[in-house]
This record gives sequence, C-alpha cells and structure tokens, in this order.
Amino acid sequence: MKQHILSVVNVASSSIARESDVVMPTLAGPEIGVASTKAFTCQLAVLACLALAAGRARGHLSIEDEQKLVHALIEVPRLMAQALTLEPQIEKLAHDLAKVNDVLYLGRGTSFPIALEGALKLKEISYIHAEGYAAGELKHGPIALIDETVPVIVIAPHDRVFEKTVSNMQEVAARGAKIILVTDPKGAQEASIESLVTLILPEMASTVTPLVYAIPVQLIAYHTAAAIGTDVDQPRNLAKSVTVE
Repeated sequence: MKQHILSVVNVASSSIARESDVVMPTLAGPEIGVASTKAFTCQLAVLACLALAAGRARGHLSIEDEQKLVHALIEVPRLMAQALTLEPQIEKLAHDLAKVNDVLYLGRGTSFPIALEGALKLKEISYIHAEGYAAGELKHGPIALIDETVPVIVIAPHDRVFEKTVSNMQEVAARGAKIILVTDPKGAQEASIESLVTLILPEMASTVTPLVYAIPVQLIAYHTAAAIGTDVDQPRNLAKSVTVE
C-alpha cells in the first residue's frame, strides 16, 4: 500500500523506529521495569501534541483554542506532583487490596482507557486478577461479578459524563462492593456514595485528565505488588522485548 508510517517510541534506534518514515520519541528515559509506567504517560503526552498539531494544520483549532490546550499540557507536571502526594493514602489502601482475588476498574469516556491501564498494571505486577470495563457496559454482564469481596476502582473526574458514572457506582454499592473512587474535589462532593477510599486529584482541563489520573492507578498497582512481595521490575512470564508474533 506504500502508506507512510509514524511511530511513537522511546528508543530512537529500535527496529520500529528504523522501519518508520517519521519517529516521535517519547523521551521517557531508560525503562528499568518490564511493566513500564512512565512510558504510558509520555506516550499520551506525545499523542496529545500530535493531535494539537493536526488540529491546527487542518484548520479545526483556532490559535486561542490551541493556546488553551497547550497551557493545559504545560500544567501537567504540576498536577502530577500533586497526584503524587496521594502516595501515603494509596500505600495504606494497597495493604487491603493485597488480600483480594479480583478487582474491577470502571471508567467512562476518556477514563475507560485509564481503567484498562490500571487493571493491566495490577495484573502484570501483583498477579491479582483485574479487569477494566467501560462504565456504560456494567449492566451488560460485568455486574454479575460484583459482591462484597470485589473492590471496584472507579475513575471519575467531574466531567460531562460524571452523573452517569455516579449511577453506575450506585448499582455497584447496592451489591455491597467496596468502592475506591478516583475523582476531583467537585466529584467527591457530589458523588454522595460511601466509598472505602476517595482519592482526590486537583481540578484540571478535561483534555489532560488521562495523563494525571494514570498516576494513582499506577501507584495502586505498584504498592499492592510491593505489599504482596512480588518483583515489581521483573514480573513472571513477561519480557521487555517481544521477539515472536
């Protein structure tokens, strides 16, 4: 087809980079752990910049809109630093999660991929069975898995779909599940649902919530694995480079 290939990679000399027409390096630095966490947020940042550039090039973004979106990205390091202050709270929570067999993650809209990321990291390094679901699909099957033994981690910034996510949380709470809510001050105030733990992140532009909300879900996986005693950097059965299709 002779299509051009653009690759988002961390190692500029990798096989993928050599085969690509354009390379967008994430500049995440050396990846020590197999289940790298910083690579995920760096990839999101690079793709956000690509979306901004494409929006301007195609005439869909005004200069003013571009400036607002760029400013939101510039604020991300500060917001991430604030997210890291939740670490003591997350470490305490992890000791409870280390005792369970299953964990469900729920997210709606752009929070759904973060639910998938959180579940993936927990599976990879703690070996606890975890699944991420789109909150809107809850009643189409996953709700059958929920009882008082299954913690449910809900990623829910106060955005345009927040009220729908609250409805999903009510369904979960009615079945006795322990809810761990990741939200912002306004979301914590309006959730009106008792949760085991509420992790409160600062308010931010909706365009950057995936980058910042990835921090607590990755920390949950890390501290849970540490509490269990698994090798966080070298999980079993995983390799840093995949050489087979």
